[in-house]
Amino acid sequence: MKKLLLPILFILLIGCEKEEVNPQVDNPEVAVLSELIKTDFGGMEFNAQKANDHFIVEGDILIPGNVNARVHQPGEKPKSAALLNGFWQDNTVYYAIDPFLPNKYRVNDAIEHWEEHTNIKFVERTSERDYVYFTTGNGCASYLGKIGGGQKITLARGCSTGNAIHEIGHAIGLWHEQSRSDRDEYVTVHYDNVIEGYEYNFQNFSDSFMTPNGQNLTDKLDFPSIMMYSAYSFSKNGLPTITKLNGDLYYTQRSGLSPGDIEGVNKIYPEIGEPEYINGKWYTIHGLTVLRFYNQWFYSGRYGMKGVVLINGIWFYR
Repeated sequence: MKKLLLPILFILLIGCEKEEVNPQVDNPEVAVLSELIKTDFGGMEFNAQKANDHFIVEGDILIPGNVNARVHQPGEKPKSAALLNGFWQDNTVYYAIDPFLPNKYRVNDAIEHWEEHTNIKFVERTSERDYVYFTTGNGCASYLGKIGGGQKITLARGCSTGNAIHEIGHAIGLWHEQSRSDRDEYVTVHYDNVIEGYEYNFQNFSDSFMTPNGQNLTDKLDFPSIMMYSAYSFSKNGLPTITKLNGDLYYTQRSGLSPGDIEGVNKIYPEIGEPEYINGKWYTIHGLTVLRFYNQWFYSGRYGMKGVVLINGIWFYR
């Protein structure tokens, strides 16, 4: 699987704030909405679905209506699959869960899956400014990467734990797998089977108005990726819209991260080791000045010199 790092100078939102979900699509991240319009973005006219003040492309990628496209250098080659910026610092995603979200286990199980297989950790938000908010909605939805402030991941009742894993993938910076710049080396898009007017959802980044530059993270397209489109996405006649080059079908899964997903994500978010601290020296860490002594931390405060421990960015007395 190639997951690519993409510099973008505009904010993209991935989402499925779907007004009408078409049951012909077999995963709730990709839906057909009622309103299809032509719009202009960065000087290029394209079709999009309209949802409030945003445009939707690729079935669940929302683009704000008030942003500018990126200007590229001559000869700059666009690539795809993950953001170059918009990452979560220290591999840490702060989050909160809407108390009214049904079946909260979907979020907890998805988070546990990400923490088990990648270097990303999730910490319940206290007062952090930037965080993900899991809430209910008309479909499965997520912003793309860290955009600053509170950002929703919406999970309708029909969204599974696997869908939650997929949307978290978007939130940490992953695009859909079939949007890679080299996808035509691996798959054929059968536009004659695509719903009329929705062909634009199958652009790769070389052809798309988004066209950011990028860097490959893995070697080839990963069919088992949890970020991969279904073979029947946006089908108008029940026939496949994407097949392998030889015409064979492939199967989309929403069970968990594939080995390729894990490899790519861990390149974006490499393991962070604890800095080497010298015993006998003072350090200011997360706003507290502490002494390193016998490989432990001590703080001189209202209770005198006491041992302290740092847990998820918060200091506690031992």
